[in-house]
Amino acid sequence: MPEESIDHIDFDELNKKAISKPLVTHIYTADPSAHYFDGKIYIYPSHDIDAGEAFDDLGSHFAMEDYHVLSMDSIDAEAKDNGIALHVNDVPWAEQQMWAPDAAKKDDKYYLFFPAKGYDGIFKIGVAVSDSPIGPFTPQPKAIENSFSIDPAVLEDNDGNYYMYFGGLWGGQLQRWRTGEYNAQNPDSPTANLPEDNEPALLPFVAKLTDDLLEFAEKPKEIEILDEDGNLLLAGDNNRRFFEAAWMHKYKGKYYFSYSTGDTHFICYAIGDNPYGPFTYGGRILEPVVGWTSHHSICQVEDKYYLFYHDSSLSKGVTHLRSVKMVEIEHMEDGHIKTISPYKNI
Repeated sequence: MPEESIDHIDFDELNKKAISKPLVTHIYTADPSAHYFDGKIYIYPSHDIDAGEAFDDLGSHFAMEDYHVLSMDSIDAEAKDNGIALHVNDVPWAEQQMWAPDAAKKDDKYYLFFPAKGYDGIFKIGVAVSDSPIGPFTPQPKAIENSFSIDPAVLEDNDGNYYMYFGGLWGGQLQRWRTGEYNAQNPDSPTANLPEDNEPALLPFVAKLTDDLLEFAEKPKEIEILDEDGNLLLAGDNNRRFFEAAWMHKYKGKYYFSYSTGDTHFICYAIGDNPYGPFTYGGRILEPVVGWTSHHSICQVEDKYYLFYHDSSLSKGVTHLRSVKMVEIEHMEDGHIKTISPYKNI
């Protein structure tokens, strides 16, 4: 649900209608990246802390300084908070805004990928390593070379290659990289440098990772998201175009690239035949939640798939204090995903 409608919500009644409950309630968590490692479910969310700043579209009101890892012994078990896995003070190159992370496993090591603003005010993506899926994680001294923007999501493909998907508009700064270099003009404007509505929408990026998962093995490439006629989605197509929250999962040999539309609050997906795309728009996975943002992941647990997402119902509509939730999703016979409403009868 868009922010402008929350003043009229009865949150006690809304929580009764919610299709799922927060996985933890003692802290605020958001942007969940869920993985099934070693027979257990691990969720890597961001940690919402109130910065005491007025709401803006640069994310200044988010004082996100660390990561906690949640774990579940089974899909029906209670989620456990395993404490701080990484703090911004431990990352030499990062100053603030530890936004949506992701994780991967290779051999006996676990990798936490995270965006943060450096001391120059520019978002880059870092990586930290641990012997345990819950950390603590030891960060690399520098951000990944040639990384930029936010919301890393890493796919381990069947051939053993790992791919990172990333990008986010407005406060995520993706629009500032349109020429391949950072555009510092109008630093207080979240919408400067955006294309016109009749121009192709800005695209997310993908890069294969090196064997040690610490760097890009190639220059990041744009991911094309196409309509049913094979044309790029337009910037003015706010109900379908990419905004942030890249995620990739596979189902029956197809690649499903899912993402948030940002200011219109949908979680959508597009389907392709290889990790680089192109991807053809397929529909919506999740209708709008309470709170401004919508961010998700999709995790296969045995033979079922689950959507991990967040909303602001626990904080009663405070848009930057969110809580992670979970619900099963359904791939239909034609390969499309059944759309979910996060609240019954709404």
